[in-house]
Parts: sequence; structure tokens; C-alpha cells
Amino acid sequence: MILKFKKYQGTGNDFIIADNRDGSLATLSETTIQLLCDRHLGIGADGLMLLQEKEGYDFEMKYFNADGKEGSMCGNGGRCITLFAQESGIQKKHFHFLAIDGPHEAHIRSANIVALRMNDVNSIQEQRGDFILNTGSPHFIRLVQDIEQLNVVKEGRAIRFSKEFEADGINVNFIETKKGQDIIQIRTYERGVENETLSCGTGATAAALVCFHNENGLNNVTVKTRGGKLLIEYIKMGKHQFNNIWLSGPAHFVFEGFIDLSTLNHE
Repeated sequence: MILKFKKYQGTGNDFIIADNRDGSLATLSETTIQLLCDRHLGIGADGLMLLQEKEGYDFEMKYFNADGKEGSMCGNGGRCITLFAQESGIQKKHFHFLAIDGPHEAHIRSANIVALRMNDVNSIQEQRGDFILNTGSPHFIRLVQDIEQLNVVKEGRAIRFSKEFEADGINVNFIETKKGQDIIQIRTYERGVENETLSCGTGATAAALVCFHNENGLNNVTVKTRGGKLLIEYIKMGKHQFNNIWLSGPAHFVFEGFIDLSTLNHE
């Protein structure tokens, strides 16, 4: 089979995206997806997405992690596939699509700025100074100092594969805030990739909710990832209640191509 694909990235979080509205890619195996995402044996990406038909929606987003398994919601992926949908003939600026965690809205605000509405969050668990919450994917948040010197892979892997989280996995985010600045700096270890990624949209969203600046009402928080800046806007309704959550930032087409799946090394 010849796979036609496009590569996109959102603040350095990169994805292989293919149009599966005809259903021809439904048989992609876990091993094939792993190899496609492998940065030495395939195209290379943090994940793979399929654009699919879904009655009542502009499209359905089906997301796979780099390990080949279907993943939970990916915020940067949702922003990138929205741009891909428009460039694949769905001529809109406002989209309504279905992902694994339910319906989402997405707006293309300018040529490369895409805003994605995330699901409401009604629970944050505090655990010995750390925070656990789900923004479409489960996230662990730890505040640190001198984030640039942190061994994110070592520290993140220790938490992700700890007894508490090993079975289902969790994304681990380390954040640093500086007094007098409204910008959060973040580094993320992602499950499914099992490495540090340059950006994680659901992780940036989780960090922004933990670091609100208005006790109630409208908040807007800039999160600096290693791949660029994301803006998270939301309304804080109560102690652990947040709604009207929007994740926005740049998304870019990188390149397109064809790959013969039969040439991938399956040994």
C-alpha cells in the first residue's frame, strides 16, 4: 500500500496526518504506525492522525501515539488536523469535530494560528505539592526551579512508570513560574512517546489551569514550551472548576510525500 501523507507541527509537536475519509487506512497496524513515527526507520513524528468522516461533524480525528497505540486527546494534534482539514478541501474557518474525548470546536484565527476548545475540567487532585488533572489526557504537574537544568526524561520516566501510574500511564509536566511574569515555562515527558517532546497542548492547558491568576472569572495564561508559545484562555468558575477553555497557537505544514508501506522494516 502507498500512503499519501502530510507532516504538520504545532510548537514543535509533530504529526503525520493522512486522509482516511474513504476508509482505506482502517487496517494500519500498531507496528506499521510505530515504524512510520520512528525517526530513524520511518518518517518520524510524535504521533499519527487520520482524518475521518463522521456524520454530524466536519470530521473525526483519530489519533495514535508514536508507540502505535490509539491515544487520548492531543491538543496540538487537534490544532494541526484542523489546518489539514481546511487544506484537504473542507473550506471553513470554524470547525466542529469529534475526538476520542468528545466533540471539539476549532477556529483558524489567521493563516497559521489555530484555537481549539478543550473540554471543561471539574477536578484537580493535589498530591504532596503536585497536581493531577485530566484535560483530555491525564497529566501530572510538578513545580520546579531551574527547569533548564532538569533531566526531564529521567525524572519524568520515574513518575510515569511509578507503581501508581505504570498501568495506565500519565504525562508528566515540570513547570517553572517567575515572580512578576505571566509566562509559565514547561517541559513535558509524554507517555506513548516515552520521551520529552518539544510541546504538549493538553499539558500546557493543565499547567495553565493550575497557575490561574484570577481567582474567579477570565484567565489568559501564556505557556512557553521548548517549541514555542501557547495561549490558554479560560473561565475559572470555582476552586477546581474551569470552562470555556481555549488552547491557541501556531500550526504549520512541514512537508508532504508518499511512502510504500511494504518497504518498512517489520523485523
